[in-house]
Amino acid sequence: MSSNTLVLIACLAVALVLFLGLANMMRGGSANLSQRLMRLRVLLQFLAILLIMGVVWWRSA
Repeated sequence: MSSNTLVLIACLAVALVLFLGLANMMRGGSANLSQRLMRLRVLLQFLAILLIMGVVWWRSA
């Protein structure tokens, strides 16, 4: 799997969790679920940033 594909998957995962959390909040769903989804989004963003930084470092080496 190429690094471009990994970065795309990471970004799509962040976007999916973000939209799921927003949809849950907008329809008045469980506050606990919204909190868990937003925490998961923050974790996924962190991992995506690390992955992007790693790809940039790998390509510059």
